Amino acid sequence: MGLSQKIKNFVFTKQFLKNIGAIVLIFIIIGFVLNLYLSFFTNHGEKVVVPNLIDKNVGQIAQLMEELGLEYEVSESVYDPSKPEGTILFQDPLPTSKSKLAVKSGRTIRIKVSLKSQMVEVPNCVDKSQRFAESILKNRGFKYVVEYVPSTESAGAVIKQLYKGKVIDNKTKVSMGATITLVVGKRSADEQFMLPNLVGLTICDAKNRLTPDMNVNLIVNCVGCATSADSCSAVVSSQSPEFIEGANISGGATITIHATK
Repeated sequence: MGLSQKIKNFVFTKQFLKNIGAIVLIFIIIGFVLNLYLSFFTNHGEKVVVPNLIDKNVGQIAQLMEELGLEYEVSESVYDPSKPEGTILFQDPLPTSKSKLAVKSGRTIRIKVSLKSQMVEVPNCVDKSQRFAESILKNRGFKYVVEYVPSTESAGAVIKQLYKGKVIDNKTKVSMGATITLVVGKRSADEQFMLPNLVGLTICDAKNRLTPDMNVNLIVNCVGCATSADSCSAVVSSQSPEFIEGANISGGATITIHATK
C-alpha cells in the first residue's frame, strides 16, 4: 500500500473526523465568546447622540451628561468678557446635529469655557525697589497695597509679594486688576541717616532724592504751582530742617520744602 493511500485511509477514519470536528467546534465557541466579550465591553452597536453644549453654562450640564452616560472635561479657559463666566464656547466632538456622528456611552466630551477676567502672570517684584514694583504692577493692570516690615538690609526693597495673603511668584496667574500686596523693608524710626540737601532741585527731583527706605514725610509749598508739570519745573528755594553738612535726621521725620515756579 502506498503512502498516499495510507494518508487517505487515515483522514477518513472516525477518530480523525471526530478530532477535526472538535477543533472546529472549539474555534466556533471561542469566536462566539470573543464576539460577545467585545460587544459587551466596547458597547458594540450602541449609539449616543452628542448634545449641543455651546452657549450653555458648564455648571448646568452635569445632570444632562449623566443621563446620556457621557463624561465631560474642561480642557481650556478662554478670556471672553462678552460672555458670562463658565459659558461653553467649544466642544469636541461636535454635537451630532452638526457632525452627523454619534458616540458610545462613557465618551469624554472636551469643552472650552469663557472667563470673565483675563488671567495674567504676576511680574516678579521681589528684590526690586518699591517704586519700580509699583510702576510695573500698574503697567500690567494690577492694583497694589504696600505693607512695611522692619529691615535694614532690604530697606526700600520688596521682600515678598502676596495675593490673598499667600506668597506668589512670577509664574502665578491671577485676574487682571487683582490687588497684589508688596511687603517692603523699612528702617526703624530711631535709625539715623544723612539729611539730604534739596535746595536747587526741582520738586520732582527732590521727591526722587528721598527714597522709600528713608521713611521721610515731605511737605511741599510751591508758589504758582497749579499742575504736575508746574511742580516738576519748580525749584526748591529752601528747606526745613535746613541742610547742614554732616547733619542726620531720624526715620519718620518731616522735611518741608518751599519752591517757586
